[in-house]
Amino acid sequence: MNKEIKLAVLIDGDNIPVKYVSEMMEEITKYGTPTIKRIYGDWTNPRLKKWKDALLEHAINPIQQYSYTIGKNATDSAMIIDAMDILYTNQVDGFCIVSSDSDFTKLATRIRESGKVVYGIGEKKTPDPFIVACDKFIYLEILQKSDNTNNQNANSKALSTITPNVIRLLKNSVQDCADEDGWAFLGDVGSIIIKKQPNFDPRNFGFEKLTPLFKSLKQFEIDLRDQGKGSGKTKLIFVRNK
Repeated sequence: MNKEIKLAVLIDGDNIPVKYVSEMMEEITKYGTPTIKRIYGDWTNPRLKKWKDALLEHAINPIQQYSYTIGKNATDSAMIIDAMDILYTNQVDGFCIVSSDSDFTKLATRIRESGKVVYGIGEKKTPDPFIVACDKFIYLEILQKSDNTNNQNANSKALSTITPNVIRLLKNSVQDCADEDGWAFLGDVGSIIIKKQPNFDPRNFGFEKLTPLFKSLKQFEIDLRDQGKGSGKTKLIFVRNK
């Protein structure tokens, strides 16, 4: 899906744990091809030693950035400068900014102003300003695969609960996309939800896809429709508020 889209992946090595790297790089390929892959940090710091094997495995280019002053994050500045250089040379169609740091809020905003898509990736602790500055934000915690393959209760892994505010977001989004009979194509609903709330992801609530999330809620009804003659078994999914 979207393999023709070229992405620059810029990782804040001082801020992101190495344990997420495999799932993170797999997730990024859903949105495009990572043609530039760089990670920034002070590689003289023993704290980054765990990253070295992962860099070789995923062909990520380490960028050395010395910590010149205690208490100042030089990595952020190096990432921002490189991102702007990549933006001006028009090498990619979008950016993946991997950090849980709100210091990249202005960068994400500036890249989007230039017509490029921005995917933010970070931990649950990421501040809201950076999240809403991205087109889509993905929590690293939902990407980790469980070691317990016998666990049938996917909802037990949810990062968030389905609150009245979540229900309101879903119902309003269905209404925004609905035809005169109240039915809305689920693909359109999903797109408008992300525009309203970039960090929305069914996996936050223990569901792999949007369809089972809607099916689990009594406030909605689902309709599966044939695409037309010769379309095979694929169905179009529509949703309506009850």
